[in-house]
Amino acid sequence: MKIAILSRNSNLYSTRRLVEAVKAAGHEAVVVDHSICDLIIEQEGPSIIFKGQSLTDIDAIIPRIGASVTFYGTAVVRQFELMGAFSANNSQAIVRSRDKLRSLQILSRAGLGMPKTAFTNFSKGGEKQIIEHVGGAPLIIKLLEGTQGLGVVLAETKKAGQSVIEAFHGLRARIIVQEFIKEAKGADIRAFVVNGKVVGAMKRQGAEGEFRSNLHRGGKATVIKLSRAERAAALGAAKALGLDVAGVDMLQSDRGPLILEVNSSPGLEGIEKATGVDVAGAIIKFIEEGVQKNSPKRSADQ
Repeated sequence: MKIAILSRNSNLYSTRRLVEAVKAAGHEAVVVDHSICDLIIEQEGPSIIFKGQSLTDIDAIIPRIGASVTFYGTAVVRQFELMGAFSANNSQAIVRSRDKLRSLQILSRAGLGMPKTAFTNFSKGGEKQIIEHVGGAPLIIKLLEGTQGLGVVLAETKKAGQSVIEAFHGLRARIIVQEFIKEAKGADIRAFVVNGKVVGAMKRQGAEGEFRSNLHRGGKATVIKLSRAERAAALGAAKALGLDVAGVDMLQSDRGPLILEVNSSPGLEGIEKATGVDVAGAIIKFIEEGVQKNSPKRSADQ
């Protein structure tokens, strides 16, 4: 079986581990930079050109699509799907998860716990009202396009919150406003879901004085045993968004687990080093099962 890892950097830990896992399972691995693929659409059917060669013999793909190239990257994933390749995550699920507002709307409809969130159109003088919608200060303000903790601001007072919201609105930047979960104490949980099972989980603690727990922001990761409610929340979130491979980020709160975000291209380094689990191997096993069932075309609703 020939498996393509869609990645713009073959030296990244996640990409290297997936290549290793593919080879360890006795398959052929190829790293494809989706950003330089040409998509050919014609009467004879869809095709993909990569570095001057037509990719016609790919059995399965593992999308590692960065947020900055979501539109083009998911178009490449969709092209592979139309050519009959099995994808670890389907293109529509990736698009769904990348839209922070849409994903929260879907999670809300599914009845899953999350911090109270508000979104509004640009309106002068509406800053006070949106802050009240989430219970006042302190509060979290997030850019809809932010990743890895970038574009996330903690406003400790209403006045500070109004100033930040006004500044973002002045730049015509789309934001969401969320309640601040004090009892989380700058920590969150990342549960790694593969094919309807939690294969590993870690707790990420933000650096001293830092409310963001992202490892890219200096956070530390340790293995954690999930409660039944946390496991159910992680599985429910991945299912609601249609993701077979997902990193589900949650906060521990007095009212149970609260989902922050569901990542369709979760990094492997933090979770594997914290837990010692062969997450890459679990992904390849899922792909083997998926190809064997010959079901590359999955639901593309919503």
